[in-house]
Amino acid sequence: MKLMVCVVQNRYREAMETGLKNTNYRMTELASSGGFLRKGSTTFLIGVKEEDVSSLHETMKAICLEYEQKRGKSSDKSHRYISFLIHAKDSLPFLNKQ
Repeated sequence: MKLMVCVVQNRYREAMETGLKNTNYRMTELASSGGFLRKGSTTFLIGVKEEDVSSLHETMKAICLEYEQKRGKSSDKSHRYISFLIHAKDSLPFLNKQ
């Protein structure tokens, strides 16, 4: 099991949340502030099986592209989102201590 930490530009937040829920991904959404992507952003924490990671990436890409087709692409060259994968067993090391 993997934990995906995904920082999404706020312009894609609602589409990403709805699209992931519609494809049965469970997630926790955290509002974040700061300049990580040099714009407002939202952080999603998503639990995903290792064999489903590439499918999740494709789903997220498709959600962003569909959003852009409906509303137009941003004029700046910034990223849609950035993601990091962590082994779930490594994400909460204090649970393994006895």
